[in-house]
Amino acid sequence: MQTISIKASTSYEAHIGHGILASCGELVSRISEPCTIAVITDSTVGPLYEETVKISLTEAGFRVVTHSIPSGESSKNLFFYGEILEFLASSKLTRSDLLIALGGGVVGDITGFAAATYLRGIGFIQIPTTFLAAADSSTGGKTAVNLSCGKNLAGAFWPPRAVICDCATFDTLPKDTFADGVAETIKHSLIADKAFFELLMQGHLYSRIEDVVRRDMEIKRDFVSSDEFDRGRRQMLNFGHTIGHAVEMRSGFAITHGHAVAIGMVSAARAAYRLGYSQNDFSSIISEALQRYGLPVESPYRADELIEIASGDKKRSGDHINVIVLSDIGRANSVSLDMTQFESFIQQGVGV
Repeated sequence: MQTISIKASTSYEAHIGHGILASCGELVSRISEPCTIAVITDSTVGPLYEETVKISLTEAGFRVVTHSIPSGESSKNLFFYGEILEFLASSKLTRSDLLIALGGGVVGDITGFAAATYLRGIGFIQIPTTFLAAADSSTGGKTAVNLSCGKNLAGAFWPPRAVICDCATFDTLPKDTFADGVAETIKHSLIADKAFFELLMQGHLYSRIEDVVRRDMEIKRDFVSSDEFDRGRRQMLNFGHTIGHAVEMRSGFAITHGHAVAIGMVSAARAAYRLGYSQNDFSSIISEALQRYGLPVESPYRADELIEIASGDKKRSGDHINVIVLSDIGRANSVSLDMTQFESFIQQGVGV
């Protein structure tokens, strides 16, 4: 098992291993006295792993209650968020108790938001069961639910008290679901680590998955520790996300997050070069990396179908919005655009 420390306003550890889910109770007992733990999961993950987690926690002296939401992005909304809060209240959880998010990014985000707001904040632990959640959303402390007008528009910064990542859970993922995590991993390499990108281009991801997850978390940690509340450097993590979120929303979430981000990265690289924000056109090499892992690279929607959605992105400030562009493989920077320039950016990225 590998362990890394993540330091921001709250410090915590992320444990990465293979087959460590059955030991989660012992890992949780390192940071908490016996208490009540509410395990929040979904209809896909629960039947696979809930019992293993419950047995381990119970053997470690914890009282365990469980709650499941329907799987999928469509459940990351105010209705199911409220349902979780009502469950916590009816289960009589107190401020000394804990939540565990057992699942992918949807479960992690909505559970974290519930933890941030129930009793004005109680502790929670991330147990990601998808490569996407392990690589990205389980660390960093961003929690949220979607609104009808956009993705992640209601949320809070609320770091977990620990992350427990059992890479064996990736073995049950469909190929496309695993690829969602690949997209975020490629993004991390593009904005922060050229050598990591070259490793991924060589196809070494699958055989070194624990090391890859560790590097993902290290990159995320470094951005978060220097800019926890997303006012500057942490925004580099949004590379590909502004257009990607619009694609995801436009599809009604039929296009999953990682696949949408893949499209968004290629589009952003193309637009940045055409408009002079990047000196080199990185869209071809990004496309090559993504297609190696079966990810899409072109938007199925026209620019005019995405502009209105993208204009409501949470990164907008007044009549300006920041977009992330590459200055080189492994280096990124932010460009502030007015809304006319932003429309042009999308048009140049995905076509009129």
